[in-house]
Amino acid sequence: MIAAQRQNVIQEVLREKGVVSIAALAEQLSASAVTIRRDLDHLAALGVLTRTHGGAVAGVSSPESPYLEKVGQATAEKQAIGRLAADLVDDGDVIIIGPGTTTEAFAEHLLSRTGLTVITNSLPVAEAFAVSDGIDVIMPGGSLRGPIRALIGESVIRSLRGMHADKTFISGNGLVADFGLSTPNLSVADTDRALVAASAQTIALVDHSKVGLRTAIQTVPTDGIAQLVTDAKSPAAEIAAIEARGVIVHIARA
Repeated sequence: MIAAQRQNVIQEVLREKGVVSIAALAEQLSASAVTIRRDLDHLAALGVLTRTHGGAVAGVSSPESPYLEKVGQATAEKQAIGRLAADLVDDGDVIIIGPGTTTEAFAEHLLSRTGLTVITNSLPVAEAFAVSDGIDVIMPGGSLRGPIRALIGESVIRSLRGMHADKTFISGNGLVADFGLSTPNLSVADTDRALVAASAQTIALVDHSKVGLRTAIQTVPTDGIAQLVTDAKSPAAEIAAIEARGVIVHIARA
């Protein structure tokens, strides 16, 4: 099979599944992994797909926005999401809170709670709880990633393996029904997966600007999300598709 034929098949698989792996394509096309990598790199250069570790996803990845830029986006909606999500927390819970400006807004609405244990790799989330005497905060150490003001990497992942929480509250750079939560950065994705694995239930906090957007690296597949808290501006068709996959959706009104 010539390169153009292989690349047409790759695009067909991407249209159907949204994601491809080098190993699966090599088997399907009876080609070497090196050949498939070249095909994916060529299609990425054409803007057809985004390369990931071990494969590719459909579309062009959105870059990671600077922290100060994200702080000023959809502020009212993030506050509404945080307020509603706080109702999903009971006094005495052990919860994990991932990084992001939406989860920071969520943390602010928990300050009056008592008996909580919060595990977080987010510096702003941890700082928000500094004024509360009734909430214990645990921060696994790691490498600082400036754009998200969070600690990431293998040290964080190792620490989380020895922890267990009732719920993980997590955000991301994109959420679509056929892919789940995603982020542009592989190390952030690995850390987010560890945050999710350390609890019994995953609750996604995602404002409308991220719903319908797919970025390069999957962090949580849709069927791994128990509940989603978003705002009323999120696209109705995408929300319906997410609900059809068994996710309980809560709509926050700003």
